[in-house]
Amino acid sequence: MAFGQSRVERLVLPLDPRDHVQGPPDAPATLIEYGDYECPYCGLAHRIVKEVQRHLGLGLRVAYRHFPLFELHPHALAAAEAAEAAGAQGRFWEMHDVLFESQQALAPPDLVRYAEDVGLDMKRFVNELAAHIHEKTMWDDFIGGVRSGVSGTPTFFTDGVRHVGPWDADSLIEALSAEARAHGRAHG
Repeated sequence: MAFGQSRVERLVLPLDPRDHVQGPPDAPATLIEYGDYECPYCGLAHRIVKEVQRHLGLGLRVAYRHFPLFELHPHALAAAEAAEAAGAQGRFWEMHDVLFESQQALAPPDLVRYAEDVGLDMKRFVNELAAHIHEKTMWDDFIGGVRSGVSGTPTFFTDGVRHVGPWDADSLIEALSAEARAHGRAHG
């Protein structure tokens, strides 16, 4: 690489059926976020992604992948596992939202309370957390993120390329709209 050139970081692991996705599979734009439930910047990004989703509607699909910064955030691993355990019961996005809305309270008793609030089978949830049933999924996300150049959170990818620059709603909407135009399926 010549001096002054920047390296384009691409998503190493494409979306697959194990990913948690909102929006139509044929949406003209895709936003993938690597995040940490205890990261305050991810909490801010969560609200921004919701705004982007409202703006682009069915023209957007969103995927979330775990990238817990466990050395900085002691509850990040357990929160990610709780989200995966909820996902195993078809309630990933409900738990995802609750975890981001309750970032200041992610200790084990809090996670149990949130699981009750979203209507999970509590015996199954508690057993899966205790046995770390979903730990591998979380680490697969993390390793895929590292291989894709993720080093902090939140990190976004649009059209399989790392989004560099600001991640405010307007910047993300512009990047995703450009992606839709590039694919010839511009959002109306």
